[in-house]
Amino acid sequence: MSPATLRLLACLALLIGFTTARAQSCPEAASWAALEGPQPRGVAAAALIERAAAREVLLLGEQHDNADHHAWQLQTLAALHVRRPDMVIGFEMFPRRVQPVLDRWVAGELTARQFLEQAEWHANWNMPAELYLPLFEFARINRIPMLALNIERRLSRAIGEKGWEAVPEAGREGLGRPAPPGEAYRDSLFEVYRQHPDAKRRGDKAPPPERGDPAFRRFVESQLAWDRAMAEALARGTGAGKPLQVGIMGSGHIRHGHGVPHQLRDLGVKDIGTLLPVSAGGDCKELVAGLADAVFMLPAQPREQPPPPRLGIQLEDRPEGVRILAVTPGSLAERSGLKEGDFIVEMAGQPLKKSLVAVGMVRLQPAGTWLPVKLRRGEETLELVVKFPPASP
Repeated sequence: MSPATLRLLACLALLIGFTTARAQSCPEAASWAALEGPQPRGVAAAALIERAAAREVLLLGEQHDNADHHAWQLQTLAALHVRRPDMVIGFEMFPRRVQPVLDRWVAGELTARQFLEQAEWHANWNMPAELYLPLFEFARINRIPMLALNIERRLSRAIGEKGWEAVPEAGREGLGRPAPPGEAYRDSLFEVYRQHPDAKRRGDKAPPPERGDPAFRRFVESQLAWDRAMAEALARGTGAGKPLQVGIMGSGHIRHGHGVPHQLRDLGVKDIGTLLPVSAGGDCKELVAGLADAVFMLPAQPREQPPPPRLGIQLEDRPEGVRILAVTPGSLAERSGLKEGDFIVEMAGQPLKKSLVAVGMVRLQPAGTWLPVKLRRGEETLELVVKFPPASP
């Protein structure tokens, strides 16, 4: 599994949260709860937003593929804007290089399609654009500056492969050395890393990964660089009389004050607010003091479960790799250019050895996303992209 895929798995594992049975102490749905004591305490929305708007930096978490989380972010941004129209909205999914594109979008110079194309959305972020477009439109119609928070993926990948020290300073995009993580954050990252030992391509009989593994150290350094980049971008806009800096990012970068808040404090920014959404049916035993300043309890919404994604291919395991036995006419595989007899070398940058792994990766692919596939066709190596259709409304 590539460092980029590992980082994505880390994000997903850290961001999802709240997935076990609902505890009896859950606050009421569609309400805010402050996390200041042993139990969540209900708080009026107006008072909470008033306090949040007075911060230097406010971080709003999300699970990337959860539409309700983005609807909550939009609602919160609108409430904040009423109280403090001098604000900037920073987004995790944009590398700093595309900042001029964000500026042109807010100025009304680009259509939505032009904006996504020029910002290289699908190359930078493997999530459906429609989840985020309402947030981008909110910034545009209110002329709220948007801020690109992140480094390039190639830098994060280089750190994951070689380590921070092995990347020349000239290749770090001006990023400062991240503050060392606390042990609790390191523990949480190790749990993610430990659950995916194939990241190191271990054999079935290899010992489990350990905290002292060099690969785990590089994994942590890559995650810290991601946190540091977002913290530095937000910190540059702080100070007396400056606009409120709002960060839109995965909840794993926020929870318990680890990640971005930790790096912000190292940069001298102390007035930091953190707000998180909690999906219906979540485990409210996790709602403890320090998780965030407050959480919003999302109500349940019945949803039809779509069938798992299908490529429309039959596979077989060969000693030389995973071979496509047949391609269904009219299928997504055929439309993407896959052919009978092709060997699938990689999916999403991960070397592929077993057909069951390919099936699992396809079934976990969110609607509307793109899946890079590397093929061997005779003596030729091809790189294709399977574009999964968006979910039906």
